[in-house]
Amino acid sequence: RDRDRDRDRDRGDEAPAERGPGAAFHMFVLMEDLLDKLKLLSYEEEALRRHNMRPLSRHYFALPTNPGEQFFMFCTLAAWLISRAGRPFEQPQECDDPNAVISNVLSELRSF
Repeated sequence: RDRDRDRDRDRGDEAPAERGPGAAFHMFVLMEDLLDKLKLLSYEEEALRRHNMRPLSRHYFALPTNPGEQFFMFCTLAAWLISRAGRPFEQPQECDDPNAVISNVLSELRSF
């Protein structure tokens, strides 16, 4: 039984109570770090203005507010980052099949 618990902990499958009181806020910290990195890359000027989008809030991806909008923002940023890394990547459209978009993003990332 202890061995199973150790295996689950190694995979990150701990229950929230076992991870400590700050575990619930970890996603917010990750989102703030992501936003800082995007700002260093000038994402507002290069990615958002081109698509007439608003800047991300500090907790945009940490809270599920509008999954469709959040998914499109994620795809837009992923396409921009892939292009910024020197790979040609077509900007996804809102009407594109989400499975196809994610498949294309993952395929491109695997090729790195």
